[in-house]
Amino acid sequence: MQLWSINGNTQKLDGGAMFGNAPKAMWSRWIAPDELNRIPLACRCLLVKDLDGRNVLFETGIGAFFEPSLRERYGVVESHHVLLDSLAEAGVSHEDIDVVVLSHLHFDHAGGLLAPWQEGKTPQLLFPHAKFLVGAAHWQRALKPHPRDRASFIPELQDLLAQSGRLELVAGEYSQTLGQSVRFHFSDGHTPGLMLAEFASVVFCADLIPGRPWVHLPITMGYDRFPEALIEEKRTFLDDKLARSVRLFFTHDHACAIARVTRDERGRYGTTDEQPELRGAI
Repeated sequence: MQLWSINGNTQKLDGGAMFGNAPKAMWSRWIAPDELNRIPLACRCLLVKDLDGRNVLFETGIGAFFEPSLRERYGVVESHHVLLDSLAEAGVSHEDIDVVVLSHLHFDHAGGLLAPWQEGKTPQLLFPHAKFLVGAAHWQRALKPHPRDRASFIPELQDLLAQSGRLELVAGEYSQTLGQSVRFHFSDGHTPGLMLAEFASVVFCADLIPGRPWVHLPITMGYDRFPEALIEEKRTFLDDKLARSVRLFFTHDHACAIARVTRDERGRYGTTDEQPELRGAI
Protein backbone atom coordinates (compact mmCIF):
# COMPACT_ATOMS: atom_id res chain seq x y z
CA MET A 1 0.00 0.00 0.00
CA GLN A 2 1.24 3.47 -0.92
CA LEU A 3 -0.02 6.89 0.21
CA TRP A 4 0.24 9.91 -2.08
CA SER A 5 -0.82 13.46 -1.26
CA ILE A 6 -2.48 14.74 -4.41
CA ASN A 7 -2.74 18.46 -5.06
CA GLY A 8 -5.85 19.85 -6.67
CA ASN A 9 -6.56 23.43 -7.71
CA THR A 10 -5.66 25.96 -5.05
CA GLN A 11 -7.75 28.81 -3.67
CA LYS A 12 -7.34 32.20 -2.06
CA LEU A 13 -10.16 32.99 0.37
CA ASP A 14 -10.81 35.74 2.89
CA GLY A 15 -8.84 35.03 6.05
CA GLY A 16 -11.58 36.39 8.29
CA ALA A 17 -14.07 33.92 6.84
CA MET A 18 -11.65 31.04 7.26
CA PHE A 19 -10.95 31.87 10.92
CA GLY A 20 -14.43 32.79 12.13
CA ASN A 21 -14.33 35.01 15.20
CA ALA A 22 -10.54 34.85 15.66
CA PRO A 23 -8.99 38.33 15.27
CA LYS A 24 -6.71 39.06 12.35
CA ALA A 25 -3.88 39.90 14.75
CA MET A 26 -3.95 36.23 15.76
CA TRP A 27 -4.58 34.34 12.53
CA SER A 28 -2.24 36.46 10.40
CA ARG A 29 0.65 35.07 12.48
CA TRP A 30 -0.25 31.59 11.24
CA ILE A 31 -0.96 32.39 7.58
CA ALA A 32 -0.02 35.75 6.07
CA PRO A 33 -2.82 37.35 3.99
CA ASP A 34 -2.37 39.10 0.67
CA GLU A 35 -3.41 42.68 -0.09
CA LEU A 36 -7.05 41.55 -0.43
CA ASN A 37 -6.99 39.85 2.99
CA ARG A 38 -7.01 36.41 1.34
CA ILE A 39 -4.98 33.42 2.51
CA PRO A 40 -3.64 30.56 0.35
CA LEU A 41 -5.51 27.27 0.67
CA ALA A 42 -4.77 23.85 -0.73
CA CYS A 43 -7.45 21.49 -1.97
CA ARG A 44 -5.39 18.40 -1.21
CA CYS A 45 -6.58 14.85 -1.79
CA LEU A 46 -5.17 11.52 -0.65
CA LEU A 47 -4.52 8.67 -3.04
CA VAL A 48 -4.04 5.18 -1.63
CA LYS A 49 -2.64 2.69 -4.09
CA ASP A 50 -3.27 -0.99 -3.47
CA LEU A 51 -5.75 -0.65 -0.62
CA ASP A 52 -6.83 -4.27 -0.77
CA GLY A 53 -5.90 -4.22 -4.43
CA ARG A 54 -7.71 -1.01 -5.30
CA ASN A 55 -6.82 2.60 -6.03
CA VAL A 56 -8.81 4.72 -3.58
CA LEU A 57 -8.99 8.52 -3.80
CA PHE A 58 -10.13 10.49 -0.78
CA GLU A 59 -11.80 13.65 -2.10
CA THR A 60 -11.23 15.40 -5.42
CA GLY A 61 -10.65 19.05 -4.50
CA ILE A 62 -12.36 21.98 -6.16
CA GLY A 63 -11.42 21.09 -9.73
CA ALA A 64 -11.95 23.37 -12.72
CA PHE A 65 -15.72 23.17 -13.24
CA PHE A 66 -16.42 26.86 -12.54
CA GLU A 67 -16.94 29.21 -15.44
CA PRO A 68 -14.40 32.09 -15.41
CA SER A 69 -16.38 34.68 -13.43
CA LEU A 70 -17.20 32.20 -10.66
CA ARG A 71 -13.64 30.93 -10.65
CA GLU A 72 -12.52 34.47 -9.89
CA ARG A 73 -15.24 34.99 -7.26
CA TYR A 74 -14.19 31.91 -5.33
CA GLY A 75 -10.48 32.57 -5.64
CA VAL A 76 -9.57 29.51 -7.68
CA VAL A 77 -6.02 30.12 -8.86
CA GLU A 78 -5.54 27.72 -11.78
CA SER A 79 -7.85 27.41 -14.80
CA HIS A 80 -6.88 23.83 -15.71
CA HIS A 81 -7.79 20.67 -13.75
CA VAL A 82 -4.72 20.33 -11.51
CA LEU A 83 -5.96 17.10 -9.91
CA LEU A 84 -5.66 15.22 -13.21
CA ASP A 85 -2.05 16.34 -13.59
CA SER A 86 -1.25 15.38 -9.99
CA LEU A 87 -2.75 11.94 -10.45
CA ALA A 88 -0.61 11.48 -13.56
CA GLU A 89 2.49 12.35 -11.52
CA ALA A 90 1.52 9.54 -9.16
CA GLY A 91 1.24 7.15 -12.10
CA VAL A 92 -2.55 6.90 -12.44
CA SER A 93 -5.42 8.60 -14.27
CA HIS A 94 -8.96 9.28 -13.15
CA GLU A 95 -9.95 6.18 -15.13
CA ASP A 96 -7.72 4.04 -12.87
CA ILE A 97 -9.50 5.04 -9.65
CA ASP A 98 -11.67 2.28 -8.19
CA VAL A 99 -13.24 4.18 -5.28
CA VAL A 100 -13.71 7.89 -4.54
CA VAL A 101 -14.49 8.69 -0.89
CA LEU A 102 -16.16 12.07 -0.38
CA SER A 103 -16.20 13.56 3.11
CA HIS A 104 -19.00 15.87 1.92
CA LEU A 105 -20.27 17.45 -1.29
CA HIS A 106 -19.25 21.10 -0.92
CA PHE A 107 -17.73 22.25 -4.19
CA ASP A 108 -14.19 22.65 -2.84
CA HIS A 109 -14.14 18.95 -1.94
CA ALA A 110 -16.21 17.38 -4.72
CA GLY A 111 -15.83 19.73 -7.71
CA GLY A 112 -12.89 17.69 -8.97
CA LEU A 113 -15.35 14.94 -9.88
CA LEU A 114 -16.34 17.04 -12.88
CA ALA A 115 -14.57 17.66 -16.17
CA PRO A 116 -13.17 21.16 -16.74
CA TRP A 117 -15.65 23.87 -17.72
CA GLN A 118 -16.25 24.35 -21.42
CA GLU A 119 -18.59 26.99 -22.76
CA GLY A 120 -21.93 25.57 -23.85
CA LYS A 121 -21.32 22.11 -22.36
CA THR A 122 -23.20 20.58 -19.43
CA PRO A 123 -21.19 19.22 -16.46
CA GLN A 124 -19.63 15.81 -17.10
CA LEU A 125 -18.68 13.29 -14.42
CA LEU A 126 -15.11 11.93 -14.47
CA PHE A 127 -13.87 8.68 -12.80
CA PRO A 128 -15.90 6.34 -15.04
CA HIS A 129 -14.97 3.14 -13.18
CA ALA A 130 -15.12 4.36 -9.60
CA LYS A 131 -17.66 3.78 -6.89
CA PHE A 132 -18.55 6.98 -5.02
CA LEU A 133 -18.92 6.87 -1.23
CA VAL A 134 -20.89 9.63 0.52
CA GLY A 135 -22.30 9.77 4.05
CA ALA A 136 -26.01 8.95 4.08
CA ALA A 137 -26.97 11.84 6.37
CA HIS A 138 -24.94 14.32 4.35
CA TRP A 139 -26.55 13.10 1.12
CA GLN A 140 -29.90 14.22 2.48
CA ARG A 141 -28.42 17.64 3.27
CA ALA A 142 -27.07 17.88 -0.28
CA LEU A 143 -30.47 17.05 -1.75
CA LYS A 144 -32.18 19.76 0.31
CA PRO A 145 -29.56 22.33 1.33
CA HIS A 146 -30.27 24.99 3.92
CA PRO A 147 -30.23 28.58 2.58
CA ARG A 148 -27.13 29.15 4.74
CA ASP A 149 -25.01 26.75 2.68
CA ARG A 150 -26.94 26.21 -0.54
CA ALA A 151 -24.24 27.99 -2.54
CA SER A 152 -21.67 25.45 -1.31
CA PHE A 153 -23.23 22.65 -3.37
CA ILE A 154 -23.01 21.99 -7.10
CA PRO A 155 -26.64 21.77 -8.31
CA GLU A 156 -26.01 19.15 -10.99
CA LEU A 157 -23.67 16.89 -9.01
CA GLN A 158 -26.16 14.93 -6.93
CA ASP A 159 -28.11 13.83 -10.02
CA LEU A 160 -24.91 12.84 -11.81
CA LEU A 161 -23.80 10.70 -8.89
CA ALA A 162 -27.19 9.05 -8.49
CA GLN A 163 -27.48 8.36 -12.22
CA SER A 164 -24.02 6.79 -12.34
CA GLY A 165 -25.32 3.66 -10.60
CA ARG A 166 -22.08 3.62 -8.61
CA LEU A 167 -23.10 5.62 -5.53
CA GLU A 168 -22.96 4.08 -2.04
CA LEU A 169 -24.42 5.95 0.92
CA VAL A 170 -22.53 5.13 4.10
CA ALA A 171 -24.46 5.13 7.36
CA GLY A 172 -22.14 3.30 9.77
CA GLU A 173 -18.50 2.75 10.65
CA TYR A 174 -17.84 0.61 7.59
CA SER A 175 -18.95 0.65 3.96
CA GLN A 176 -19.99 -2.22 1.77
CA THR A 177 -17.41 -1.24 -0.84
CA LEU A 178 -14.34 -0.96 1.40
CA GLY A 179 -15.33 -3.30 4.23
CA GLN A 180 -13.06 -3.32 7.27
CA SER A 181 -10.22 -1.53 5.42
CA VAL A 182 -11.57 1.98 6.15
CA ARG A 183 -13.36 3.09 9.30
CA PHE A 184 -15.65 6.11 9.18
CA HIS A 185 -16.37 8.75 11.82
CA PHE A 186 -19.12 11.33 11.42
CA SER A 187 -19.37 14.99 12.40
CA ASP A 188 -22.13 17.59 12.17
CA GLY A 189 -20.41 20.83 13.18
CA HIS A 190 -19.18 21.92 9.76
CA THR A 191 -22.04 20.37 7.80
CA PRO A 192 -24.47 17.64 8.83
CA GLY A 193 -23.11 14.18 8.12
CA LEU A 194 -19.47 15.07 7.37
CA MET A 195 -17.67 11.73 6.90
CA LEU A 196 -14.10 11.27 8.16
CA ALA A 197 -12.16 8.28 6.85
CA GLU A 198 -9.51 6.45 8.90
CA PHE A 199 -7.19 3.68 7.75
CA ALA A 200 -3.60 2.57 8.41
CA SER A 201 -3.32 5.00 11.37
CA VAL A 202 -4.16 8.01 9.18
CA VAL A 203 -7.40 10.01 9.29
CA PHE A 204 -8.62 12.39 6.59
CA CYS A 205 -9.71 15.41 8.65
CA ALA A 206 -11.68 17.19 5.90
CA ASP A 207 -13.31 20.39 7.22
CA LEU A 208 -13.47 19.31 10.84
CA ILE A 209 -9.80 20.35 10.98
CA PRO A 210 -8.82 21.94 7.63
CA GLY A 211 -5.17 22.51 8.61
CA ARG A 212 -2.77 23.02 11.49
CA PRO A 213 -4.18 26.34 12.80
CA TRP A 214 -7.61 24.76 13.22
CA VAL A 215 -6.18 22.13 15.57
CA HIS A 216 -6.45 24.87 18.22
CA LEU A 217 -9.71 24.06 19.94
CA PRO A 218 -11.57 27.41 19.77
CA ILE A 219 -10.60 28.13 16.14
CA THR A 220 -13.44 27.50 13.69
CA MET A 221 -14.42 28.76 10.25
CA GLY A 222 -17.14 31.23 9.41
CA TYR A 223 -18.42 28.51 7.07
CA ASP A 224 -19.11 26.07 9.93
CA ARG A 225 -22.81 25.56 10.55
CA PHE A 226 -22.59 24.76 14.25
CA PRO A 227 -19.29 26.10 15.67
CA GLU A 228 -19.86 25.22 19.34
CA ALA A 229 -20.82 21.66 18.45
CA LEU A 230 -17.79 21.45 16.17
CA ILE A 231 -15.47 22.41 19.02
CA GLU A 232 -16.79 19.57 21.17
CA GLU A 233 -16.51 17.15 18.25
CA LYS A 234 -12.97 18.32 17.64
CA ARG A 235 -11.98 17.78 21.29
CA THR A 236 -13.27 14.20 21.27
CA PHE A 237 -11.69 13.55 17.86
CA LEU A 238 -8.26 14.89 18.83
CA ASP A 239 -8.17 13.06 22.17
CA ASP A 240 -8.94 9.81 20.39
CA LYS A 241 -6.33 10.30 17.66
CA LEU A 242 -3.71 11.34 20.21
CA ALA A 243 -4.38 8.28 22.37
CA ARG A 244 -4.12 5.94 19.37
CA SER A 245 -1.27 7.78 17.59
CA VAL A 246 -3.35 8.35 14.45
CA ARG A 247 -1.88 10.92 12.06
CA LEU A 248 -3.95 13.84 10.74
CA PHE A 249 -4.19 14.42 6.98
CA PHE A 250 -5.06 18.02 6.08
CA THR A 251 -6.92 19.05 2.93
CA HIS A 252 -6.66 22.86 3.12
CA ASP A 253 -3.26 23.45 4.78
CA HIS A 254 -1.17 25.08 2.06
CA ALA A 255 2.15 23.86 3.48
CA CYS A 256 1.48 20.63 5.41
CA ALA A 257 -0.13 17.40 4.26
CA ILE A 258 0.12 15.28 7.39
CA ALA A 259 1.13 15.63 11.04
CA ARG A 260 0.75 14.11 14.48
CA VAL A 261 -1.36 15.75 17.16
CA THR A 262 0.15 16.88 20.46
CA ARG A 263 -1.26 18.30 23.70
CA ASP A 264 0.77 20.35 26.17
CA GLU A 265 0.56 20.56 29.96
CA ARG A 266 -2.14 23.24 29.69
CA GLY A 267 -4.29 21.02 27.49
CA ARG A 268 -3.65 22.97 24.28
CA TYR A 269 -3.49 20.93 21.08
CA GLY A 270 -0.78 21.31 18.47
CA THR A 271 1.05 19.33 15.81
CA THR A 272 4.43 17.71 15.33
CA ASP A 273 6.15 15.52 12.74
CA GLU A 274 4.76 17.76 9.99
CA GLN A 275 5.27 16.66 6.38
CA PRO A 276 4.55 18.80 3.31
CA GLU A 277 3.70 15.85 1.07
CA LEU A 278 3.45 12.08 0.78
CA ARG A 279 4.91 10.38 -2.26
CA GLY A 280 4.41 6.65 -1.94
CA ALA A 281 4.92 6.47 1.82
CA ILE A 282 3.38 3.60 3.72
